[in-house]
Amino acid sequence: MKRLILAGLVAAGLLAAAAAHAHPELVQTTPAANATTAAPARIDLRFSERMVGAFSRADLLMVDMPGMKMDKPSKEAATAKIGADGMTLTLIPARPLSAGTYRVDYHVVSTDTHRITGSFSFQVK
Repeated sequence: MKRLILAGLVAAGLLAAAAAHAHPELVQTTPAANATTAAPARIDLRFSERMVGAFSRADLLMVDMPGMKMDKPSKEAATAKIGADGMTLTLIPARPLSAGTYRVDYHVVSTDTHRITGSFSFQVK
């Protein structure tokens, strides 16, 4: 009986410890979500936890262009890399961004193996 109680306490402790680990969160973007800005030379996404570079990516999409109807988003060429701090994912567009609305779609995996996905938008004037 004592073994059963001890096993139950150990299992409860392990479950509580697992629940204490939070998923990574996007805590800041540059440019800020929903901002209107000049064409950025880089787009930074800062997360609450370190990421695994091999499994963390982002795409830059143009979703609206002034004076032109877009049927579907246009993927923009950009290089994605994890910063030295391990918590920042940077996108560097291959060429200056023209006026329009852009969306960044991301999926990252933190060092505790939690995967999150999300997106945010900004406008270039």
